[in-house]
Amino acid sequence: MSTDRLTALLDEYADLEKRMEDPSIHADQALVRRVGRRFAELAPVYAAHAELEAARADLAAAKELAAEDSSFASEVEAVAATLPALEEKLGEMLMPRDPSDAKDVIIEIKAGEGGQESALFASDLLRMYTRYAERRGWVVEVIDSQESDLGGVKDISVAVKTRGVPEGGHGVWSRMKWEGGVHRVQRVPVTESQGRIHTSAAGVLVLPEAEDVDVQIEAGDLRIDVYRSSGPGGQSVNTTDSAVRITHLPTGTVASCQNEKSQLQNKEAAMRILRSRLLAQAQEAADAAAGDARKAQVRTVDRSERVRTYNFPQNRITDHRIGYTAYNLDLVLGGELDGVLDALAAADREARLAGDTELTRQR
Repeated sequence: MSTDRLTALLDEYADLEKRMEDPSIHADQALVRRVGRRFAELAPVYAAHAELEAARADLAAAKELAAEDSSFASEVEAVAATLPALEEKLGEMLMPRDPSDAKDVIIEIKAGEGGQESALFASDLLRMYTRYAERRGWVVEVIDSQESDLGGVKDISVAVKTRGVPEGGHGVWSRMKWEGGVHRVQRVPVTESQGRIHTSAAGVLVLPEAEDVDVQIEAGDLRIDVYRSSGPGGQSVNTTDSAVRITHLPTGTVASCQNEKSQLQNKEAAMRILRSRLLAQAQEAADAAAGDARKAQVRTVDRSERVRTYNFPQNRITDHRIGYTAYNLDLVLGGELDGVLDALAAADREARLAGDTELTRQR
């Protein structure tokens, strides 16, 4: 257990507690949210340390009593037996954690190979994430979408947010960061008249949503183009140049939005996506410079990487990164994602405890 790290975190916790008690902080709600998130993230560390210190004090008291009365020897043993688990618990909390864990996310889902079937599967993934978010008490907001025929989606971006400050600093990113990559489906498409099983795929990208203070963007570094929206969306959407495409010239990163009737609203939505993409790029570069391949693998979410298969005939879901298989696909698509997400989080935790630099190994 790192004593220096523990001391630094406890000092930071005390400082944050004072800042939150200062009435002037409430003039800046963005600052209140950032301070509150960090305070909530450190609260479990403070509580675990307090619990350990209380147990150590109880042990010292029991030893003093045992020195005067041997009948207290059993109490010494009982209290001493609780210390290793408490020390291990605190030690795990002191391990460096993903700095984005407390953040909300932007999820992008794109139909891939497979035509209409792929677009329908993309809509299934959207429904799955939406229902999971509802179970967690999160808020889902559609930022931009392009629908396809038959009720599918070609491309959609949604923001998923916690209500208030995430408990223990465990925000949406801490759960949803595992979802990036290629998701493959095996089933009989609704358009298939012969009853043959087809395989198609959709790409998922999960980004921690950036705040203004996370990424500094100069106005001169942006090229903003407006154009006429396409696809379903109502008369005013398709007859005005309300769609917005923003290009970050230094990096070539592009974000666009055409979902809103207002050009200003589309611009604000595109900026949200752009900031988050630039934040992900910056974090990826920092992780690569630090030699941390595990975090880089989480954040880059290479869409050529097949991460999961959804097999409808067998009601089976398989996550290929950790070899996880369960035969409850219907429940998973209904939003019961905790089983696979818990398995991914456990694999990541074990890898970090073992000093492994990979998130999960392909099997």
